[in-house]
Amino acid sequence: MALGGAIGASLRYGAGVFLLKPTNLFPWSTWWINIVGCLLAGIFFAYSQKFPILQNEARLFLMVGILGGFTTFSSFGLETFQLLKHGQPLLALFYVMSSVMVGVMVLALGFYLFQALLASK
Repeated sequence: MALGGAIGASLRYGAGVFLLKPTNLFPWSTWWINIVGCLLAGIFFAYSQKFPILQNEARLFLMVGILGGFTTFSSFGLETFQLLKHGQPLLALFYVMSSVMVGVMVLALGFYLFQALLASK
């Protein structure tokens, strides 16, 4: 699991530094990383439902290790607090609500799309 966490954290660092330049106003980098993490969680969950023979260790490696290292809840909390501290309560509310709602929606999307893909084979 520690190796998975290292992989996930490295992927997050790469995405945050090289792909998704943060803005001064809205923490898009963290937002996208969490959304992609939710999508992948849905896909991994669908896979584990279809193939229950996937070992518990493999599920832990993927979900807790890699995705736990990749997603950024502590950064999410800090960035929300910073928005509030800098007098941006509506932007903070938008950040929290959109992160949670879009995160759950793309997790479900990943789950159902992957289930459909597996069913078609």
